[in-house]
Amino acid sequence: MTITIMANGVLRKSERNPRYFENGSGDIILLTGSHTWANLQDLRLEGEPAFDYEEYLTMMTENNHNFMRLWQWGHPLYAPWTLDKVYIDPIPYMRTGDRAAHDGLPQFDLTKWNEAYFARLRERVVQAGERGIYVSVMFFDGWCPKNARAGSDPWLSHPYNRANNGNGIHGDSSGDGRTDMYSMEIPEVEVLQQAFVRKCIDTLNDLDHVLFEIINEVENSERALKWHSHMIQYVHDYESKLPKQHPVGMTAIGGEQENPILFASGADWISPGKGPNREYQLNPPAGDGSKVIITDTDHLWGHGGNYQWVWKSFLRGLNPIFMDSWCPVPGSPLPDYPGNVQLNSRDYPDWEPLRRNMGYIRQYAERIGLEHTVPNEEIASSRYCLMSPKNGMLVYAEHAQETVTIDLREAPGSWQVEWFDPVSGAAHSAASVLGGSKVDFAIPFSGGTVLYLFQERGN
Repeated sequence: MTITIMANGVLRKSERNPRYFENGSGDIILLTGSHTWANLQDLRLEGEPAFDYEEYLTMMTENNHNFMRLWQWGHPLYAPWTLDKVYIDPIPYMRTGDRAAHDGLPQFDLTKWNEAYFARLRERVVQAGERGIYVSVMFFDGWCPKNARAGSDPWLSHPYNRANNGNGIHGDSSGDGRTDMYSMEIPEVEVLQQAFVRKCIDTLNDLDHVLFEIINEVENSERALKWHSHMIQYVHDYESKLPKQHPVGMTAIGGEQENPILFASGADWISPGKGPNREYQLNPPAGDGSKVIITDTDHLWGHGGNYQWVWKSFLRGLNPIFMDSWCPVPGSPLPDYPGNVQLNSRDYPDWEPLRRNMGYIRQYAERIGLEHTVPNEEIASSRYCLMSPKNGMLVYAEHAQETVTIDLREAPGSWQVEWFDPVSGAAHSAASVLGGSKVDFAIPFSGGTVLYLFQERGN
């Protein structure tokens, strides 16, 4: 079988339904899928095997996924979640120095690119495109530096630490042992960051299926926000002179940041935090089209989510994605590891249903068509409904409910009924119903249930 990389135009915010992107052919795209920490650079303990990227892509295609975040780690050694030595490779810079860096290897030369890094970046993005998967390429990691601790401090090994480069660059302007590189306080560091961004963009600009993300979970500060906003604009400005302009995203910092900051940003897409009342976890707010919202379990739980959350998010006009422990973070977690250690497993019971249901929502998105869909919290008693004036309505009801009531008073005619079980993946038809009144439906499944109502032809 011949597989051809996607080449149908870069994604643009849809004018017909601005909750989603559309491609150059005018197809509106629901983005959903798994991402995992080692999908670009190897992230492992000494002696562990390298990440199996082909196996990961196969899992995604078998589950009908079409989106991943491609992770970037800026340092070669340590991870704040463990005292074990975690090794990360490749790093974007060559190691040609005469002196040893903190990890015992030659110092970095920040004027010379490690072309193996960029070759792998392009190769993996292309491989994903051959499987029909969009890739959001992350430029920087903010989570590790802000969570650094004694005994597992990534800053000690970072190329922008002067102990690790032969260029006299130091990303700690205050001298307190904590990096200031994600601010605009060190011009020479900003120059290096911009050069790295340009190199990544130049490596990928000819590809249609690419999005960009500036940084994962930067510190919650005014200086970081100023830097983050500046970098979004820098990517837009640089790509404006190139053949293709790709969407640029701003992601939440892990629950501490006010989501209005993201909505007010210059980003083309955003991933909110959980919100003050955990709303993006428990009862996702409906997307209003002001931004394309890619809601990500990473910024809501870290490890977390379930198939119920997938359907709730989808029917509120969001694009749900999953921070997947397909390749668990390496090392023995510290006692204050953020989250349940049991969740750091490929085979945790909630994960496989979650993976499958991201594929199921894509199937239903194609059936209902996203050109004119609107979330509606009033028409179904469950409050989860995505409506299309042409192709009917999708409703989700939680397992605690015995019936769901649909208000069809403004929708006369005969309606076909399809039930879908998210647990088994089975769908079956039921007797059609007449509109013109409120209709009660007995839920046939013990778990969460999906109801698809669509008008019979001729009605």
